[in-house]
Amino acid sequence: MTPPTIVLAGAAGDLGTRIARALLTRGAVVRALVRTDASAEDNDRLTALGVTLAPTDVTRVISVAAACEGSACVVSALNGLHDVILDRQSVLLDGAVKAGVPRFISSDYSLDFTKTQPGDNRNLDLRREFMARADHAPIKVTSVLNGAFMDMLGAEMPIIQPRIRRVLYWGDADQLLDFTTKDDVATYTAAAALDDTAPRILRIASATLNAKGLAAAMSDVTSERYRTLRAGSVGSLGVLIRVAKRVAPGPGEAFPAWQGMQYMRDMFSGRGQLEPLDNDRYPELRWTPVREQLATRYPGKGSG
Repeated sequence: MTPPTIVLAGAAGDLGTRIARALLTRGAVVRALVRTDASAEDNDRLTALGVTLAPTDVTRVISVAAACEGSACVVSALNGLHDVILDRQSVLLDGAVKAGVPRFISSDYSLDFTKTQPGDNRNLDLRREFMARADHAPIKVTSVLNGAFMDMLGAEMPIIQPRIRRVLYWGDADQLLDFTTKDDVATYTAAAALDDTAPRILRIASATLNAKGLAAAMSDVTSERYRTLRAGSVGSLGVLIRVAKRVAPGPGEAFPAWQGMQYMRDMFSGRGQLEPLDNDRYPELRWTPVREQLATRYPGKGSG
């Protein structure tokens, strides 16, 4: 049997490279759309993985369509703001449709923005708008929703405070939070790309736990006692967001500090919680325990 060809956009990025690797492991042929001005270093790295490069004018539907010809699915791992999530990804979608590709996986990889409030989170609003566009296209679309990337627990998502041995939370310490490692997201996305019956939305989480559970995990990993610390109400987090946007607006940044705060608000409010989970759809997959992931950030401090 001829292995299926999967077209991947954003393959040079962190998550995109992981998805490429996972697809290759599952026996797929991976054709990476690369910009005509892509760096030789990125191209060499992808080629070394075993990926086939398809230099493409990503602003033109006809060029994208030519690169998508004969593929079973187009997977987007693009990341950015309006010019990427809406403009460039729309060209990708239209190119896939023009080439007759049967399936498309959009670059969502987030908490459940279908349940959050429009206007509360800039980056999720972009994904919501693209979803509306994709749902009107004559192609079968799938979104993979995974909560927060577990890999970001630490400096990028500073609810863990090692200096004072506390786990911060807003609102209710019992509110469940969804986390998935990037490798788990990539492996699951690869499985979904090769699954002709994948539904519109797939919800996954390597671990679902509250602030208390996260503190217990940190205590186990570090052999130091971690406790929770209430930083305020969910409403007070909204006030902090407004202040942060005035102090450091970062209009051209994909992830300014206030954007991370918006994401945490959607998590701690419970609106973005993923349920029901589709973890069991591909039973051969292994999910990374939170203690195992935390041990990679805090090596040598405990048994892990």
